[in-house]
Amino acid sequence: MMNVFRKLMPREDKFFEMFCEHSRTVVAAAQALEQILNGTDVERNCERIVELEHKADDITRDVLLAVRRSFITPFDRGDIKDLIQSMDDAIDMMHKTVKTIRLFEQQNFDPLMQQMGSEIVAAAKLVAEAIPLLDKVGTNAQRLASIAEQVTVVEGRSDDLHDQGLKDLFRRHGGKGGQSDAMAYMIGSEIYGELEKVVDRFEDVANEISGIVIENV
Repeated sequence: MMNVFRKLMPREDKFFEMFCEHSRTVVAAAQALEQILNGTDVERNCERIVELEHKADDITRDVLLAVRRSFITPFDRGDIKDLIQSMDDAIDMMHKTVKTIRLFEQQNFDPLMQQMGSEIVAAAKLVAEAIPLLDKVGTNAQRLASIAEQVTVVEGRSDDLHDQGLKDLFRRHGGKGGQSDAMAYMIGSEIYGELEKVVDRFEDVANEISGIVIENV
């Protein structure tokens, strides 16, 4: 009965504008992270991610405030909160990665880290494609399900890159057949772990989107 009532009432479409703006911010941050991992203007791109993370936080606050003030929302209020917070978690994790890179003054990154950067951009772009489709979730249900599945595939590839990266680090710095360098191993494994968590956060977004589709179709 409540679903029927919602369909008959005018909606607050400003949520989709804010979702889309946030998703574009996340894509820009992912592209900056990819540039960092490729060794391009590392400090400038670190600063860009910090700025974008602050912008994303502002959008998230606006969404949460709108949820409290709006009489009718396009879908469940709890789903709106979970979706925007999961998106924000992704860029927060990128910011945390930047903090580690700056802390240890890293300028050069393993090829597998660079590949993970490309996967992060791919995941961000998939989410950015999915967000506006939620405006007509019934019509776009099939495409949304496909995007969520693609994000899961990206996450699987990133897991493989993470595992292989740790193995390579150990071969180079673990003291077996290579020069022992515990600090280099620690820093490298920390960055690999944080990159993996970035992609995990995008999978969380995909799961939120899947849940919204299931509840509203």
